[in-house]
Amino acid sequence: MGNLRSVSKALEHVAPEARIAVTADPAAIRAADKVVVPGQGAMPDCMRQLAASGAREAVLEATRGKPFLGICIGLQMLFERGEEGDTPGLGVLEGRVPRFALDGLKIPGLKIPHMGWNEVLQERPHPLWAGIADRSRFYFVHSYYPAPRDAGLTAAICVYGVPFTCAVARDNIFAVQFHPEKSQSAGLQLLSNFVRWHP
Repeated sequence: MGNLRSVSKALEHVAPEARIAVTADPAAIRAADKVVVPGQGAMPDCMRQLAASGAREAVLEATRGKPFLGICIGLQMLFERGEEGDTPGLGVLEGRVPRFALDGLKIPGLKIPHMGWNEVLQERPHPLWAGIADRSRFYFVHSYYPAPRDAGLTAAICVYGVPFTCAVARDNIFAVQFHPEKSQSAGLQLLSNFVRWHP
C-alpha cells in the first residue's frame, strides 16, 4: 500500500546485488530471505488488503523467523489493535496503536498528522542503528503511533508534544514509524543495515 515503489527503489539503491521483489504472493514471501512490510494510508485498508491478497499468514510466518522490517503501518499492524477504525492488528506484539491527542497541550505548531522531520532518540543499541548518530532526523507522516505494553520493545522514541515510541525491536523484528526511504542518508543507512542484518 502506498509507498511500495519508493521503499523498493531505496532498497535497490543500498543493495544492488540483491533481488528486490514487490509482491503480495504468499509463496514469494515464504521464499524470501528477508521481508519488508511498508504501509501508508489507513490501517483498516492495509489490514483488509493483507487479508484479501492471501499474504497475511505468510507475513505472520516471516515475523516468527526471518529478518523483518516494518515501516509506518507495517509497524502499527504488528500490534493487537489500532484505534483507527478500531482495527485488529496481527497481534505479534502486545500493545495498541492510539491516535495523537494533542488538543489539550496547546503547543503552537503541533498539528495532526505529525508530518515532517524529527529527531529520533535511540533507546538502546541495535545493529540497525549502526553508523546512525543518536538524534538523527527522520521523516514522519502519521496520526497514530505504537504504544507497546512492554517498554523493553522500544528501540527509539520521538517527541511530538509528548514522547512516543517510534521504533521497536525484538529478536528478528525491527519496525519504525518513520519512513527511512524518505529520510536521506540516515534512512538509507538503516535500510543498508537491514539488508546486511543476520539476527
